[in-house]
Amino acid sequence: MCYSAQVRAEHKKFQRVTGSKMTVKEYVRLYWLDEGMDPYAKRPRTPRAMDIGFLRDGPEEVAELIRLWDAKETADLERELFAQRKRVADAERKLLIKVTKKAQEDVRIGTNKLEQIREKLDALRRTEPKASDQRMFPGSFCHVLVSEGGERVMRPMRYQCRLAGKPTSYDRDFSGTYNARRDNLEGFWRGQFGRAHGLIVADVFYENVQGPDGKNRVLAFTPRTGEPMFIACLYSHWTDPKGQEPDLYSFAAITDEPEPEVAAAGHDRTIINIKPEHIDAWLNPAPSNLPTLYAILDDKQHPYYEHREAA
Repeated sequence: MCYSAQVRAEHKKFQRVTGSKMTVKEYVRLYWLDEGMDPYAKRPRTPRAMDIGFLRDGPEEVAELIRLWDAKETADLERELFAQRKRVADAERKLLIKVTKKAQEDVRIGTNKLEQIREKLDALRRTEPKASDQRMFPGSFCHVLVSEGGERVMRPMRYQCRLAGKPTSYDRDFSGTYNARRDNLEGFWRGQFGRAHGLIVADVFYENVQGPDGKNRVLAFTPRTGEPMFIACLYSHWTDPKGQEPDLYSFAAITDEPEPEVAAAGHDRTIINIKPEHIDAWLNPAPSNLPTLYAILDDKQHPYYEHREAA
């Protein structure tokens, strides 16, 4: 299963490669934070490069919301930084008097947390994204290309599909719905296949494989020629029948039998990288014409996917 990908997270880059327009109101809705700064509000999970793109290039109504989240998160992190510094300093003073396991653990854990907090603060201060800032994981939101009224439109969607009509507990009970197996498109995914198609643009996809020593390794697969991958997806628009939860657009990436080099590296599935000339046909499906959709999936791109062990 494709559990992560390095995507085109900056909206201007996504728009250039897809020729799409942006639904600004959907991004405002995604990032919305009341200026009262609810202390329990949760920031949407997005690749940091997506945030940086809006901060640098606008639109301003989206950038301002991200600045509010950044300020809130920075204040929270700085408070935690102070607490962990105190924890380490107190433990080091105790160790000067007597060596105890608790004091040693406080130094170890506190030092590790300090490093993690500094990394998060550094990410919030960056103005140019690193490669790692482009990563999306299940539960993250990223740009998805769809067709609306015959036009290519980019929308923010969550990478883990919650099917319409299902309860919110579905996310927990069916946690693997960030991928859709091709051999189950007319089964589990029959409500989306032929009806709600999208695609994401990625440069790298990541897979978990078992190494010779039996331990898990994360491999990064990249097309040798360096071209972007247009990954076929299915999506759903979920609404709360009680009207209490916000609407949710979410998606799953379609996977197929592995390319030979992916199988040789130890993984049994590969994303479907459709050809650019099929994009509009894929985004405008018809349930009555499934053979054409399968033909698009059959005629996918076959770049050689080089792999390396991810950091």
